[in-house]
Amino acid sequence: MKTSELRDHIVAALEDMKGVNIVTLDVAALTPMTDYMVMVTGTSNRHVKALVDTANESAKAIGVQPLGIEGRESYDWVLVDLADVIVHVMNEEARGFYELERLWSDLDSGDEEAEGAEMLDSQVGVGSEVDG
Repeated sequence: MKTSELRDHIVAALEDMKGVNIVTLDVAALTPMTDYMVMVTGTSNRHVKALVDTANESAKAIGVQPLGIEGRESYDWVLVDLADVIVHVMNEEARGFYELERLWSDLDSGDEEAEGAEMLDSQVGVGSEVDG
């Protein structure tokens, strides 16, 4: 199965489960860890769980065993690692806070290293003073 077929299969399954704002990014040229990232928003933690379960079961149904699933403790942001396709299932708050689409699209344009470092610095607070 081609990686794009796996991506399309997962997206269709997420659409069937009423996933909100499904976005796919081709990141193959930006990172060696995966070819595609799929981002989807769940309307509640229960919906996030259902979307994660659907992605997991859909992949297994076509013979793709997930390498791991991280974030099930809270169901705010759950990552389903399908090797060539990584699925990020988030609630609205997490999706808005982390802005993964912007992070990866910023890396895709212009000076990738500098922009990526700036984005990372702003997200983790590098260089800012911490009151102790």
